[in-house]
Amino acid sequence: QLQLVESGGGSVQAGGSLTLSCSASNSYWCMMWFRQAPGTEREGVAAVHSDGSTTYADSVKGRFTISKDNAKNTLYLQMNSLKPEDTAMYYCAAAIFEARCTVVAGRSPDYYGMNSWGEGTLVTISS
Repeated sequence: QLQLVESGGGSVQAGGSLTLSCSASNSYWCMMWFRQAPGTEREGVAAVHSDGSTTYADSVKGRFTISKDNAKNTLYLQMNSLKPEDTAMYYCAAAIFEARCTVVAGRSPDYYGMNSWGEGTLVTISS
């Protein structure tokens, strides 16, 4: 089973930047970032397919960038212009086999069919 370990979370002021990393134990078909704020559903934030195509939630388009280093089996999420509403636990997820690898608003995590999940890294944005 694919093992995922996130890192890079922390506390920054609004307008700042953070880069999250997710180290994977092997290769994948699809990798995604999700986030969950207290009292809310976990939501898809960004996805990258093995062919390099990416999709984003509307709330982060233009501010977040998902990327991957295939040689290192590492996924990244560069987050710029951070807002207090970005405060959440951020989770890395991956699918070894075919899954829905496109962020769709309002869909639960189960919709995407990810096989493995990391334990999350906390991002806190202060105003």
